Amino acid sequence: MTIPPAAVLADIDTDVLVVGSGAGGLSAAVTAAYHGLGVVVVEKAEVCGGAAAWSGGWAWAPGNPLAKADGVDEDPELFRTYLRHRLGHRYQPERVDAFLEAVPHMVGFFHGKTRLQFTPGTKIKDIYGKTPGAGTGHRSVGPTPINARRLSARVRKQLRGQLYETSFLGMGIMAGPDLVKFLSASQGSPAGLMHAARRVGMHLLDLALHQRGMQLVNGTALVGRLLQSAEDLGVEIRVSTPAVRLLTDDSGRVTGAVVRGPKGEYRIQASRGVVLAAGGFPHDIERRRRLFPKTPTGAEHWTLTPLSADGDGITLGESAGGHFDTDVEAPAAWCPVSLVPYRNGRVGTFPHIMDRAKPGSIGVRRDGKRFVNEADGYYDYVSALVAATPEGEPVESWQIADSRFVRKYPLGMAKPRPAPLFPYLRSGYLKKGRTLEELAHKCGIDPAGLRDTVERFNDNARCGVDPDFERGETEFNRYGGDPKIGPNPSLAPIEKGPFYAVRVVPGSFGTFAGLAADGRSRVLDASGQPVAGLFVAGNDQASVMGGFYPAGGINLGPALTSGYIAGRELAGAVAYEDAADLPHHGADRRGLRDKTVGAEGLA
Repeated sequence: MTIPPAAVLADIDTDVLVVGSGAGGLSAAVTAAYHGLGVVVVEKAEVCGGAAAWSGGWAWAPGNPLAKADGVDEDPELFRTYLRHRLGHRYQPERVDAFLEAVPHMVGFFHGKTRLQFTPGTKIKDIYGKTPGAGTGHRSVGPTPINARRLSARVRKQLRGQLYETSFLGMGIMAGPDLVKFLSASQGSPAGLMHAARRVGMHLLDLALHQRGMQLVNGTALVGRLLQSAEDLGVEIRVSTPAVRLLTDDSGRVTGAVVRGPKGEYRIQASRGVVLAAGGFPHDIERRRRLFPKTPTGAEHWTLTPLSADGDGITLGESAGGHFDTDVEAPAAWCPVSLVPYRNGRVGTFPHIMDRAKPGSIGVRRDGKRFVNEADGYYDYVSALVAATPEGEPVESWQIADSRFVRKYPLGMAKPRPAPLFPYLRSGYLKKGRTLEELAHKCGIDPAGLRDTVERFNDNARCGVDPDFERGETEFNRYGGDPKIGPNPSLAPIEKGPFYAVRVVPGSFGTFAGLAADGRSRVLDASGQPVAGLFVAGNDQASVMGGFYPAGGINLGPALTSGYIAGRELAGAVAYEDAADLPHHGADRRGLRDKTVGAEGLA
C-alpha cells in the first residue's frame, strides 16, 4: 500500500498540542481542556501513560487539601526548610516557590473537578527524617483504585498495562493496606489469606472474561483516571503518532508540530502553544553515555520506563532554542534494579523498592562489604553503590538474605510463601548456598569479607542498632521495616541457612536533566528567556529538585504540577481558584461525578 504524502493529509487546527501522554502531558491536557481550550495529545507509543503507568502512582504534594481535611495543616515554610537543606546550592527559589504554591491547588483541582480521585498518604514519610522540616506523613497522595469497567472502552484500549515485574501474575498491588495484607498472607494470617484469595480470584476471573486485569491500582489507576478525565472534556488523543518537528512563525514562536500518524505526516497547528511531555531521555543511549556516571557505553543502565522515552521531547525543544540543562546533582532518578530472565528469552527489570528495608537482608559489593543504609531511599542506594565502585569495575551489588527472610518477605522478584522459589533458582535469578561461603562463591563475592560483614551485622542487629549506617534510626526506615520485629523493625540477623542472593544493578525511574524551565513551565533558552509558545512538563523538564530525591513521589508530584501550571498558563488562568480548599469528591463543570473505591473495593 502506498502511503499518501504529507500534503494529502488534512492539517488540524487546535488551541493546544501536547506531545506525550504520561502524568505531565495528561495533566496539562486535562487542565487546559477544563479551562475551555481545544486540546490534542499525540503519543509515540501504541498506548498511553508512559512511565507513570508503570509507577507506584504516589505524588509528593505537601500542603495538599486531603491532609488539611485530616486536620494536618503544616506551615509551608517547613517544606521550604526541608528542601533548602536537601537541595543545598541547587535550591531554585523561584521554581520551588511556584511548585509549592501550585501543588495544593493541583490536588484540589483534580480531586474536586475531574475523575482523578486521590487517596491520602497518611503514613508516608519523607526520606531524610533527621533533616529540619522533614514530614512524617500526609505530604503524599496516590490515585484511588478503580475498576477498569468504569472506564470507557476507548480508554481501556489506550491505557498502558501494569508492569509485570511489579505485579502478582499481572495484578497490581497497592502500597498500604493492600500490600500489608498480601504480606500477612505469607505469614499465615487468616484475614490476609482471605484478602489475597479474593483479589487473586477476581483477577483470574477478569483475565478469563476480559483478557486483562481490571483492578487498577498505582500508576494504571492514575493514568486511567486522567485518560477518562481527558475524554470527558473532549481531549483528542492520537496514539502511534510521534511529533517529528516543531512549527514556528516568523518571530520564532512555536505554533504547532508536524506529526507522523499511521498514514503519513501532517501538521497540527496550535494557536496557544505546545507542551513537551515525552518522558525525558532514559532510553537515549548516547545521552546516558555522556551524562550517567560509570556508564562508559551508555548500555550499563537499566531503566524502568517504556522504550518510547528516548529523548524526543528534549530534542524537539532544543530545535526551537530550548536549553538542555544538565547542571543537576544526578542526571536520573536512580533506583536499584535486578534483571529477571524469562524462559522466552525476555529479560525483565525489577525495582528494589521495599525488600531492602525489611529486617534480615543486606546489600554488599563484591568485596563482601556493605556500602549503604539499605532502608534509605532507592536513589541513595544507587548513589552509594556508584560511589563505592572503583573505576573499571562493574557497578553491581548483591542483596543477601537467609531462609527465614525469603519465606516472609519478597527478595526482589522472588515472592514469599506460598509462592515457590524454584522458578527463580532455575533461571539463575536467585542464587542459593547452604552456607554463606558457598553463596559467596556462586556470586563472585569475597567469602571472608561476606562472613565478617554478616557476623558484625548480626551482632548489632540483635541489639537493634547499626553503628555503620544507622539503619532504622528514621521513621522512613522503620516504616519500611516490619513492626512485629523488635527492638528495631528494620534489623534482624541473617543466620538461618540456606542463604540467598539477588544481583542488583543501577536503574532509574526516569531522568532529571531536561529542558530548562521557569516556574510557569515555559521552556527557557540558554540566556534564560522563554521560548514563545513552548511549555514543558514531566521528565522533559529539568528537575525542580535539582537532581535530588528528597521524598518518594518527587517524579510524579512535579510532573502533575508542572502540567497543571502549563495548562493554566495556556488558558490564561492567572489567579488560583479555591480548588485547594475543596473537601472531597467534587464534580467537573459538566456535572460528571465519580464514586471512588478503596483498596478494599477494587471489585
